[in-house]
Amino acid sequence: MTSRTATLIGLLAILLWSTLALFTAMSGRVPAFQLVGMTFVIGGLLILAIAAVRGDLGRIMPTKASFALGLYGPFGDTALYYAAVKTAPPAEANLIHYLWPLLIVLFAALLPGGQLKPRHLVGALAGLAATALLVGGGVQGGGLALGHLLALCGAFVWASYSVLSRRFADVPSESLSVTLLACAVPAFALHAAFEPTLWSLTPTEWGGVLGLGLGSIGLAFIVWDIGMKKGDVALLGVASYAAPVLSTLTLVVAGYAAASWTLALACLLTVIGALIASRPGRTAT
Repeated sequence: MTSRTATLIGLLAILLWSTLALFTAMSGRVPAFQLVGMTFVIGGLLILAIAAVRGDLGRIMPTKASFALGLYGPFGDTALYYAAVKTAPPAEANLIHYLWPLLIVLFAALLPGGQLKPRHLVGALAGLAATALLVGGGVQGGGLALGHLLALCGAFVWASYSVLSRRFADVPSESLSVTLLACAVPAFALHAAFEPTLWSLTPTEWGGVLGLGLGSIGLAFIVWDIGMKKGDVALLGVASYAAPVLSTLTLVVAGYAAASWTLALACLLTVIGALIASRPGRTAT
């Protein structure tokens, strides 16, 4: 597989993630950890099925280190994100979570051989300004909530996972099937310990669960993994700055968020900050 092909595959994740907030909002009453478990089972089985059809079942076993990283990244970020969207206004939590492209730029600059430059700090300040705009006045004027903090933690987890995953380029992406299925185990355990179980879902809620499992979790995770390991990481990082715009617009169009100048300005600041931090040179290797 060429670098260009892998990059194009990785770009698909950004389009899939533009529906992440919408499907999470659609999942409605489904408890957060139950939702994590359900979507990871669906996503893991999807990747496993793809590997089986391609005759790649011999490539599904992760290494111990990549497995541990998968528990930290996909599981940790997804759990935090679902909880954030369910405990704060979806558009606000969504935009705060999408500070992760900016954090990837900052983390990559701090890696050996990297350098933290003024443009990184300017970009970070713009991203923080967007966050402050949301949680200070907020789209709905609710101020700082637990969901905002969970979204910020999720952004940190996903950014650090993405940067660290570059060290596992030799681990087949098909191994994510086993990792995702394994992630469902602690999710259901935490669900059993802390949440009520809900299986009588509405068609809209089932649509949200299936959309997350098949798209935002299953396909998105594997194409992002391919792109990060074999594609142009810098280009994918820059392209990912479109995700908060697409995702927030999707929420507004679907009626899960109200269009407002506050939301538009926060979205614009997030993108401007990330673009400033990524220019003019490449910080990812």
